Amino acid sequence: MVRANMNGEVTAEQARKILDMLTDGGVMDGINTSLALRLVPLALELDDVELSERLLQHAKNKATDELEKGWATFEIMKSTNSTIDDFAELAVKSETIENGTPLAAAVFHHVALLHLSLQEFQEAQTFASRSIRLREKIEDLSGISYGLALLETCAKRMDDHDTAIVHGTKRIELALSMKDEEAQIEAMADLAHSQATIGNFDAAKDLYQQSLELSIELEDLSGQLVARWGLADIAEIAEDYETAMLQLSDCLHTFINAGLPTPIAVRQRIEDLADFNNNVSTDESDSQ
Repeated sequence: MVRANMNGEVTAEQARKILDMLTDGGVMDGINTSLALRLVPLALELDDVELSERLLQHAKNKATDELEKGWATFEIMKSTNSTIDDFAELAVKSETIENGTPLAAAVFHHVALLHLSLQEFQEAQTFASRSIRLREKIEDLSGISYGLALLETCAKRMDDHDTAIVHGTKRIELALSMKDEEAQIEAMADLAHSQATIGNFDAAKDLYQQSLELSIELEDLSGQLVARWGLADIAEIAEDYETAMLQLSDCLHTFINAGLPTPIAVRQRIEDLADFNNNVSTDESDSQ
């Protein structure tokens, strides 16, 4: 839901007024396809499904060319959960539309995500790669990054961690070239996980640490959680339970200081680790 805050962001009430002003009565007739599609996510955030459907249909009706019609059709198909084959057909058709490469790439990426959700990893890789090739033609660096992340995920799910590391390394290089710090945080943590999976703990620790430092700098709580969780994993593997507890405790305090509820998994893991340490201490005392 849209929430009010002190940083000048739009409140739910303000968002409602904006939508009403743009869509009530016959006012919507003046909205073009591009604006209508941009308003759809806002309507959905306000749980106004009926308005989102009206906006989608309006976007398609107002389309001035095949490309605009294609984007509107794509969004409508997503809202109605169309079949993978239908999306694939739209992607192929989009390649023939003038300036349709971004649309085709987006649809192929969506097809890949659908295959991934069905655990059809080979198919997901095929469509993700096709999307990346199209995005390379138009130098869509953000889109390429999304595609690499998808390929990395597929490789991990197939236990092909060497390939996952290749894709993950490319993601980091791309994020650095774009100076996208949020992308760097996520890419470094993902690559760290792959490195740890094959036993490269020093490399994993270094990547998690870099991700953590950048997350702290940007006050990215989710990034800090992922990095500290990974560092705690590595510490436990090395039987350095004190460091593991320190990482988890720091994570706990970060959320508390931000006035946010601590993830249940963090609290549970701290409790489990404390119980384990107590049992170890008891066993050592009994053996003396």
